[in-house]
Amino acid sequence: MRYHRADVVDRAVGVLDAYGLADLTMRRLGAELGVQPSALYHHFANKQTLLAAVADEVLARGARRARPAAWDDRVAAVCGELRDAMLAYRDGAELVATAYSFGLGAAGPYDELVAALADGGLDPALVPTAARTLLHFVFGHVTDEQTHLQAGSAGAIEDQPRESSDFALGLGLVLDGIRLRQRVGRTRGTSYEQSKR
Repeated sequence: MRYHRADVVDRAVGVLDAYGLADLTMRRLGAELGVQPSALYHHFANKQTLLAAVADEVLARGARRARPAAWDDRVAAVCGELRDAMLAYRDGAELVATAYSFGLGAAGPYDELVAALADGGLDPALVPTAARTLLHFVFGHVTDEQTHLQAGSAGAIEDQPRESSDFALGLGLVLDGIRLRQRVGRTRGTSYEQSKR
């Protein structure tokens, strides 16, 4: 049977969720599809491009809500949806963070954050760093959540699943810092870095 690219990605998402990122190999995926691993290279040049496509699919399957008008509410919505999308799949944070870091995929959240921060009037020189800082917070937080949950499920640690998350509080702290930089720049009519000179 001949598979389309979308079929391969769909099965790869299933392998990821069932076995984890370390076991999402071309060999295992080929076996799941009943084809030789070499047949997968018709759709993907290498494993990295496959993983990037899987990361994009994980994000695409996440909930998409209407975006609030206020820039900081938009940022919070993007970060919350990114968290939810990654938590929905085993090793989702590691997968998406890796694809983003390699510059191969998962760029949608970054692009949305850049647009929201620019609309908020943040110094244009700070916008890319602020967007990456937000992503790093989300990636790190979700990696910690998933690692703790999976270690508990495997019996590697005795901790019970956490009853609550401090994600919203941590995100609020990062946003507070961005808002402060924004206000300083507006008040002084200059960037924060220039205001320190």
